[in-house]
Amino acid sequence: MTVGASEQSGAEPTVRLAAGALRGTREAGTTVFRGIPFAEPPVGPLRFAAPRPVREWDGVRAAESYGPPPPQGGHFGMDALARDVEGDAWLTVNVWSPDPGPGAGLPVMVWIQGGAYTIGMSGLPEYDGGRLAREGGVLVVTFNYRVGLEGFGQFEGAPANRGLLDQVAALEWVRDNIRDFGGDPDRVTVFGQSAGAGSVAALLAMPRAAGLFGRAVAQSVQGTFFSPELAADIATACAAELGLGPTVADLSTVDPALLSAAGDAVGAKMGQWAQRWGHVAHRSIVFSPVVEGDALPVTPWQALADGAGRGIELLVGHTRDETRLLTALDGLLGQVTQEQAATALDVFGPGPDGARRYRDGFPDAGPDKLYELVLSDCLFRMPSLHLAEAQTSAGGRAYVYELTWPAPGMEGVLGACHGLDVPLVFGNLDRGQPAALIGEGPPPEGEVLSARMRAAWTAFATTGDPGWPAYDAGQRLVRLFDTRPAVTAYPEELSRLIWQNHDFPVLPLLGGR
Repeated sequence: MTVGASEQSGAEPTVRLAAGALRGTREAGTTVFRGIPFAEPPVGPLRFAAPRPVREWDGVRAAESYGPPPPQGGHFGMDALARDVEGDAWLTVNVWSPDPGPGAGLPVMVWIQGGAYTIGMSGLPEYDGGRLAREGGVLVVTFNYRVGLEGFGQFEGAPANRGLLDQVAALEWVRDNIRDFGGDPDRVTVFGQSAGAGSVAALLAMPRAAGLFGRAVAQSVQGTFFSPELAADIATACAAELGLGPTVADLSTVDPALLSAAGDAVGAKMGQWAQRWGHVAHRSIVFSPVVEGDALPVTPWQALADGAGRGIELLVGHTRDETRLLTALDGLLGQVTQEQAATALDVFGPGPDGARRYRDGFPDAGPDKLYELVLSDCLFRMPSLHLAEAQTSAGGRAYVYELTWPAPGMEGVLGACHGLDVPLVFGNLDRGQPAALIGEGPPPEGEVLSARMRAAWTAFATTGDPGWPAYDAGQRLVRLFDTRPAVTAYPEELSRLIWQNHDFPVLPLLGGR
């Protein structure tokens, strides 16, 4: 970072990169730069293209506000939030640094937000990296990547996995520029949650991402990876909502908001495609990374089992009650019928005898418990555990955790639910949508737990050791995050046994409709 005399007297910090100069802000003990372009806007002739390097600019560019988010699906009003910010420079990064010195060489933590590959923007208040950077002595980087049809639609004439290619481009920007902000490009950790953790897993399997990070944190890995045929069939249905074909020629001039709305329309009626699209139709999972043999050659589990992550340290885990929040949002909390539980076991259980194994393994569980168990295991818990097991089976190092602290917000009914880890890891317990899980006025035990998780995450980014033993196939030791910290054998043993022979394959296009 270039520090001038005016900065030493308290003026805004500036930094000069190869592309041009930036002016940031100072906030609560950190230096912050927001809305830095890492690629050209993917619009006009670049619509649905792989990201292109950003062009140089003249003068000093203000880096004080988040860049405009990429087009969003309508979940949680994210489409309206996106429309509130004008501009098409969707691909930007944000940097929080506790040290303005260019030679500080601090560890770098690069966050990849989730949102089912349908929504997600780095400018949400829950992703403010100030506290994590300031108290952890690390640089925190967040960024936007294309989601929905813009990022993951399988179109003729467009490269697959454009959202993942955006992520690679952001990591290349970190490699080339982070030293000027006081970071060490050789000590980069990627971390993400839900679809962000699925993205972290995908990056572990992508040859183009090799060498861009040395450590990875995957929080509640979304385990869905599509075949090209499945992704193309879903994209065809989305384009048909607009009376168009799934091609760049047809779609490149369509208003991005209309394209997002078409994806939402298909998601709202995916149940009718269950015989063709499989279990993702039952959960309205419209988009996922595509294992197309080029950018993403194989699934993350196969890649790690083959040794792709042997030189990368991995921290991976999940919450105990992953899908309870999702069940509540569906209006089914405490209302699951025997028939709904039976359908969930048949659809989401592993193999033809999965339903029987759940009923035998949990004989006292009612329909609500069985429904929650099989969905949590299929969508998040077992994909996360199997990532660690694939890593260790090939001689790599993995650390595993489970968040078991029940969320005190929402009258305490949600348990340790999906997304609870986000405010705890960032330390933003009183802002953003996930903070509602903790409730007004974060309880003291929440602050203590957040401090423990932040310390573990930043220690891992700094040293490669989060503070508990590495996972192995013998003891299977994991760290439990609760009011009382503990290290114990993996607590979801019955689920582990039910899923132990499942390999999380590429999801195919099925016959019928």
